[in-house]
Amino acid sequence: MTVLYIVFTTGRCNLKCEYCGGSFPESLVPYEVKYGVDDLKRFISDDPAPTICFYGGEPLLNRNFIRSVMDEIPRARFVIQTNGTLVRRLEPEYWRRFETVLLSIDGRQEVTDHYRGSGVYRRVLEAARWLRLNGFRGDLIARMTVTEITDIYLDVKHLLELGLFDHVHWQLDVVWSNRWRDFDGWCERSYLPGLKRLINLWLDEAERGTVLGIVPIIGVLGPMVKGERLDCPPCGAGKTSLAISTDGTILACPIAVDARWARLGNIIEDSRLKVVGKVGIGEPCLSCTYLKYCGGRCLYSHIERLWGEDGFRRVCRVTIKLIEGLLEIKGRVIELLREGTISLKELSYPPFNNTTEIIP
Repeated sequence: MTVLYIVFTTGRCNLKCEYCGGSFPESLVPYEVKYGVDDLKRFISDDPAPTICFYGGEPLLNRNFIRSVMDEIPRARFVIQTNGTLVRRLEPEYWRRFETVLLSIDGRQEVTDHYRGSGVYRRVLEAARWLRLNGFRGDLIARMTVTEITDIYLDVKHLLELGLFDHVHWQLDVVWSNRWRDFDGWCERSYLPGLKRLINLWLDEAERGTVLGIVPIIGVLGPMVKGERLDCPPCGAGKTSLAISTDGTILACPIAVDARWARLGNIIEDSRLKVVGKVGIGEPCLSCTYLKYCGGRCLYSHIERLWGEDGFRRVCRVTIKLIEGLLEIKGRVIELLREGTISLKELSYPPFNNTTEIIP
């Protein structure tokens, strides 16, 4: 079994975005890596096709560790999640070896800068252009955090129209956020109508032979038209995805740095096969008819339920609306596939676990 290893390079960040607060407390995620690259190499040695995603904090604050891992484990497939402000710290020859780069950007300039800081939007676009000019040919993903000031249709469409990104993915800021003034009202007035418009836009373009890289659409549609089930959970947390903190702690989920249930072991003491499969999705998801389409959504949200049982189901309702919207176009998409207007390969996304969790 091959696994995605989400490797923290540091718990420190150079930004202080409103929805995450910036750096982790150093007591939870040390700012320096406490183990050796040889320990990581041993831990993944029996994995025939490992994927390593550099994560933080802001991973480029520890570029020396990134270089060392890439130099000493060249057989791995490499991914990075970065805020995009420090890309020039890593030499172009390393960037050209990445298969996927996820840049954090929330849509239009006013939305991105509102939460991430003045000038961040411009710096992220400069980073995207710099990466392409310096030979990065992999999958460039705009990774959005969606909040109450987001217009999902306008912001996703804006990112697509820039012509810089291959794919756009988003996560709703609903895991632990208490910033929502009226989540249900926003969903009814803005998000769900915008989602419907995005689905219609995607289908209109598919009719013309163009598959827009909207990850929550193609990531659900692909298994749907093939009659397959989405992985449970769709991000693979604890099963096909493991996070490794800077002190060597193995976590089922990279955001669960303070959760006891997520601590699976330590890479110095434990083997990979010993820790996978210890946690997973349970009820009410396992009895839900939509499970095959959503995979139970987010493992962290499923276990922690920081919005309570009612809040958990309110977010599920939004997910179901996405699924129902895609079920409405499923028949036409199958026709387009049979006609050869679009290809199944274009709907087989992601081609490997590249940290896009599929379900917002």
